[in-house]
Amino acid sequence: MDLRTWLGEQIRSRVIGPDGPERHAELFDTDEAGWFADDAPIRRVHADASMFVGGLRALLFQSLHPLAMAGVAQHSDYRSDPWGRLQRTADFLAATTFGPASQAQRAVDTVHRVHERVVGTASDGRPYAANDPHLLEWVHIAELDSFLAAHDRYGERPLVGDERDRYVADAAVVARALGVIDPPESEASLRARLEWFRPELAGTREARDAARYLLIQPPLPLAARPAYGMIAASAIALMPAWTRFPLRLPWLPVSEAIALRPAGAAITRTIRWATPAST
Repeated sequence: MDLRTWLGEQIRSRVIGPDGPERHAELFDTDEAGWFADDAPIRRVHADASMFVGGLRALLFQSLHPLAMAGVAQHSDYRSDPWGRLQRTADFLAATTFGPASQAQRAVDTVHRVHERVVGTASDGRPYAANDPHLLEWVHIAELDSFLAAHDRYGERPLVGDERDRYVADAAVVARALGVIDPPESEASLRARLEWFRPELAGTREARDAARYLLIQPPLPLAARPAYGMIAASAIALMPAWTRFPLRLPWLPVSEAIALRPAGAAITRTIRWATPAST
């Protein structure tokens, strides 16, 4: 087995899981139409290797909402089963972006059922519910901002012109299915919604614990940690400056520009080379 094949299998086994070939057939070997056309911007973004950086950036960004983070801290199995959680998230994105409409709706229904159990009280005494449209919107726009930021920096073909608004509008289809009320449908609207949420955001102990786990204590063999470290550093470098202190993340603008951007480009090119079917 050559290096490219071996590396591709290592990546797919962690992101897709052991039933990858069967799941691929369910999503792609069908004549049923999906939610998006083949040339939809959402397909270009979500198929790109930059999603590895964007996905980690999204987790860090989302953790800044205390109620959303409380739900993760109290109900998620990200510590005991981090790869399972990653695989479920990847499967949701694949089903809703690339799969037939029946599989996309099934993925949404599964999320709704799981969210029904994610209710509780945050450490500050406020109640939360994962199916709350307001919290769903925060998770949605934090993902969009992260995926766009990573694709702009490391994507093979970054979106330009009206493709950017079309991407946000594409993602709104999934957001509405999940229960978001009036999600943004343009990049300008996305920026406005992010700014509107800012007064609600804060760094909590749970958020800092999650960031420490994701960035410093990932459940990886030693051989894989350098590559993951490059992804993690690239994700941090894409975080807005105002998010660094609440999460206790470093802010080294010169080093990020000189060293981390080339490193992030190198790791995404390597992933793209190893997994050509994802491009």
